[in-house]
Amino acid sequence: MTTLPMEYGLTLAMVLFALGLVGVLVRRNLIFMLVSVEIMLNAAGLAFVTAGMRWGQPDGQIMFLFILTMAAAEVAVGLAIIVRLFRQENTIDADATSKMRG
Repeated sequence: MTTLPMEYGLTLAMVLFALGLVGVLVRRNLIFMLVSVEIMLNAAGLAFVTAGMRWGQPDGQIMFLFILTMAAAEVAVGLAIIVRLFRQENTIDADATSKMRG
């Protein structure tokens, strides 16, 4: 069975992380920002799985399960905040969050 070199997996993870970072920094839509953070978390998980595959250890896959769990919690909390913001301000613009108090 042939495998891809470790550099390919890490390069893909780096590109995905950079795209997610650009999405977080450039966009103002909170849902798009959550998707960008999700891409960044998946890129980190891909790097862990690639490194684990390189050394023949299951640690990378275990870390990826923790990353998926953290991403699910992040999405749940983030969507709750977005729903609250939309009910208050009728927008999901990130600049409107400065108006939330209490």
